[in-house]
Amino acid sequence: MRSAPESGQLVSDFAGRQAEIGAEARLESFRPELPQPDLRAPAQAQFAAAEPPRTSKMAAIVVALSVLAIVGLSLWYLVLPQPLLVQGEADATRVDIAARIEGRVGQRPVERSDNVTAGQLLVAIDNPELLTKLREAEAARAVAQADLARIEVGTRAEVIEERKAAVAAADANVTLAQQTYDRIKQITQGGYESVAKLDEATASLDVATRTRQQAKSAYQEAVAGYTVEERGVAQAAVAKAEAAITTLQAQVNEMTVKAPIAGQVYQVGAELGEYVSPGVPLLSLVDLGDVWLRFDLREDLVKGLKVGDRFRVRIPALGDLQIPVEVRTIATRGEYAGWRATRATGDFDLRTFEVRAYPVDKIPNLRPGMSAYADWNGAR
Repeated sequence: MRSAPESGQLVSDFAGRQAEIGAEARLESFRPELPQPDLRAPAQAQFAAAEPPRTSKMAAIVVALSVLAIVGLSLWYLVLPQPLLVQGEADATRVDIAARIEGRVGQRPVERSDNVTAGQLLVAIDNPELLTKLREAEAARAVAQADLARIEVGTRAEVIEERKAAVAAADANVTLAQQTYDRIKQITQGGYESVAKLDEATASLDVATRTRQQAKSAYQEAVAGYTVEERGVAQAAVAKAEAAITTLQAQVNEMTVKAPIAGQVYQVGAELGEYVSPGVPLLSLVDLGDVWLRFDLREDLVKGLKVGDRFRVRIPALGDLQIPVEVRTIATRGEYAGWRATRATGDFDLRTFEVRAYPVDKIPNLRPGMSAYADWNGAR
């Protein structure tokens, strides 16, 4: 007989085995039933079931086509010419107005950004010394004109009568000197008078004769009046005085600086009371009615470009507005933007040409300084 411990061990082993069998039975109840192969089906059907599904081949074809499409698009993108974007800038006619005389700024009725018309007063300069010189020149002209008038009128009648009386007195003196000479000569020939006395009478007669001749010349000069040369000198003096006045008047006119064109005040360089010298800029005007687009293009981009060509540009400041422009000016000579030795950077340096293109249609809001972009490959 087995002992009590061995009997207990057998009972516990049996209970554990029954528990495992119950657990396996419960698991079998939850497993789905799998279809069993039909052993009676022909062998061909069984082989077909063993082949891969048709969807795998379709997927492989789609993948291959996708790869080919990607490769084709990549090659097309590589050979496709890339867009060349060139940048320009809007510009306009600018007039820098400078003073031609010195002085202090007395008036400046305009400010920056004011719109002005042609002929409008911009700056008034004070220069008292210049005004004084003008009055002095006017006085000198009056003197020259009076002298010319005196010469053109001729010799006064009183002067002519005076010269005539001088001739008559000279004739009387000659007559007296002649009589005295005749008497002394007779006496000297009789031996009653010395030869020295005769010499004195001869000299007196000669002096009287010459004085009469001088008086006659003066009388003839008074009657004839002034010569052509004297009139020319007087007329030249008047012309000189008038030229001096014209010069000073032109300088006085420069004391009021007026707008040469209609435009907008861009910069102001002189304040009220400031002393300015000739050539110093007072202010600048910009003609907003003459706005163009300036492009600095390399010489290889200018090839084939001519005046009259049109292309489209984009203005970012106006909401990427695209406008057509027309080329009107191409620089006669190209310049180097930054010159370097040839092939110092691995390639030859290229010059740039300034090209001015004007909008075909009026763009009211286009202002100088706005950027402009153009696809150079697609625009031409």
